[in-house]
Amino acid sequence: MNPAVFISLPDLRCSLLLLVTWVFTPVTTEITSLDTENIDEILNNADVALVNFYADWCRFSQMLHPIFEEASDVIKEEYPNENQVVFARVDCDQHSDIAQRYRISKYPTLKLFRNGMMMKREYRGQRSVKALADYIRQQKSDPIQEIQDLAEINSLDRSKRNIIGYFEQKDSDNYRVFERVASILHDDCAFLSAFGDVSKPERYSGDNIIYKPPGHSAPDMVYLGSMTNFDVTYNWIQDKCVPLVREITFENGEELTEEGLPFLILFHMKDDTESLEIFQNEVARQLISEKGTVNFLHADCDKFRHPLLHIQKTPADCPVIAIDSFRHMYVFENFKDVLIPGKLKQFVFDLHSGKLHREFHHGPDPTDRAPGEQVQDVASSPPESSFQKLAPSEYRGYRKE
Repeated sequence: MNPAVFISLPDLRCSLLLLVTWVFTPVTTEITSLDTENIDEILNNADVALVNFYADWCRFSQMLHPIFEEASDVIKEEYPNENQVVFARVDCDQHSDIAQRYRISKYPTLKLFRNGMMMKREYRGQRSVKALADYIRQQKSDPIQEIQDLAEINSLDRSKRNIIGYFEQKDSDNYRVFERVASILHDDCAFLSAFGDVSKPERYSGDNIIYKPPGHSAPDMVYLGSMTNFDVTYNWIQDKCVPLVREITFENGEELTEEGLPFLILFHMKDDTESLEIFQNEVARQLISEKGTVNFLHADCDKFRHPLLHIQKTPADCPVIAIDSFRHMYVFENFKDVLIPGKLKQFVFDLHSGKLHREFHHGPDPTDRAPGEQVQDVASSPPESSFQKLAPSEYRGYRKE
């Protein structure tokens, strides 16, 4: 018979403590560190990736690390496939080229990627485990509402931009492309789909996609491109979902500012839809080639009284058109002149050429002076940018110097 082994009480307590610790300690997932060699491969293969752009010297970055890691653990249990959701991070001091590539100017910044494509709207919610986990769950939810009866189309919310796909079957390349586009643009449009017998009356020439613009008067638009070509499909739907002239609010102001493009803004009273329609039409007619170099926006005069006062205007002066270059603000002389062919376009070109800035400091350019008019510098100072001063979110950290 083997001799009995006795364990002292302190040793027994220690063994039990180690056993309990081993049993109840959660398995932590390591956050993927991105660099120039692996970033494209990892992000391109991830359905959804949340990337923490940080700097070690930033106190807010240090505070976020354990929260980010714990949120990753929570989500990994719900989405165990390594490509379903990826939590990753970039040390912006070590990889300044990556930070510059994604226009990172504040730490920490949380950016969402889908199949390698960076979403325009970065994460701006609370920096807590629950908030981050809920955000990812929301991103993983189905962005497309399935239609069970075509009569449902009659009760659509026509204040929204609606994209409707009619497919023979769900398990198809056509629908997979549509689903991928919807996952990217679902914040800008409502996406709906119908299949089989339900969609058959709308599939007289095969699977198709319809855009229903806001309101009841504008006609539907039909997508005529390849249903399996992601880039063509995405570009067409994005053009419909993201309007050329967007509304700026206090909620999206910082986001628009961080796109880094100067603003051409129409300030108008909320119920003055006529001025807004004129502005939208003239921007589309005169400035469509400037999309990507200028943000075309409209703002509620009452809500944005401060920027108006900055240019010596009040809501009583609305509608007012102005440019905010993020250095200064410049006023379009008379709103009615927007109907003069090329006038609004010249206003934007004068910004790009520096003419607006020069004339504020030194008076009209020589080519704009009357014959014989004496050349004289007119010292002046244009109003400083108002929208550049939009306060960052309370959840944001340090700005890069």
